[in-house]
Amino acid sequence: QVQLVESGGDLVQAGGSLRLSCAASGRSFSMYPMGWFRQAPGKEREFVAAINWSGSATTYAESVKGRFTISRDNAKNTAYLQMNSLKPEDTAVYYCAVRTGGSVRTTPNDYDYWGQGTQVTVSS
Repeated sequence: QVQLVESGGDLVQAGGSLRLSCAASGRSFSMYPMGWFRQAPGKEREFVAAINWSGSATTYAESVKGRFTISRDNAKNTAYLQMNSLKPEDTAVYYCAVRTGGSVRTTPNDYDYWGQGTQVTVSS
């Protein structure tokens, strides 16, 4: 089992920045790829960013590329999502997730453990 707790969500003006954190406990977090997803009201959960177990490889959704940065600190069992130049369309509940398979994936169904989510609201 892996338990995940997100934090850092807030209300921010367009153009602002936030850093989300995902604290993990339980099985060896450092062994697994992890991802960030988001879900806006009335929409399906969508991929945002993912990182491999060591942090050496990352991938991003086109909509956030160049604005968001995913990272991890395995010594702290924590992953981060730095979000810059935020837009109103970034408003959503943001979830972190861990995949116990070996490779980075972008589909929610490929992830095995999820946090409870943190709300990000970007005002125009």
